[in-house]
Amino acid sequence: MTDTNLNTLLSHRQQFLGFVRRRVQDQALAEDLLQGAYLRALKSEGTPQDEESVVAWFYRILRNAVIDQYRRKTTESKALSAWGKEMEAEVVPAPELRNEICACLSKVLDQLPANYADLLKSVDLGEQPLQQFAAEQGISAGNAAVRAHRARASLRKQLTRTCGACSEHGCIDCTCRSRNISV
Repeated sequence: MTDTNLNTLLSHRQQFLGFVRRRVQDQALAEDLLQGAYLRALKSEGTPQDEESVVAWFYRILRNAVIDQYRRKTTESKALSAWGKEMEAEVVPAPELRNEICACLSKVLDQLPANYADLLKSVDLGEQPLQQFAAEQGISAGNAAVRAHRARASLRKQLTRTCGACSEHGCIDCTCRSRNISV
């Protein structure tokens, strides 16, 4: 990009910001989108030569940046909604049933990787909020959610291997303990 084109784009900054601001509600997001568009323009190799063309060309970059932001937001909303529905379907056993849950659980937990076992003991068994666990571990909430999903899948797989059919029914009134299955 030539210095003339760059100066032209910078001189139209307020108009560009107004264009983005009319399409997104958040001032900080509008600034971020504008800065990202400037970066894309600087990296682009097919920059128009005259002043009018470079401004029109940059408006196309801004329009695409706004569209991409809406697409990301929609995808993020769908993912959060699906995760919320999944969490609503989670069944937490009643306190009186906790003592009836499979005795193999603690042995199986010890066979899982330490980071999975710690999460399951704290969040699922200890009822610690996932956000709080993430903060204590120094990881993002998203990372903790992924780790929780993987830990639960790993636990499910290990319980099925260890306990067989009773694990498919939630290990309530566990029958593998009466058969003395070693873990």
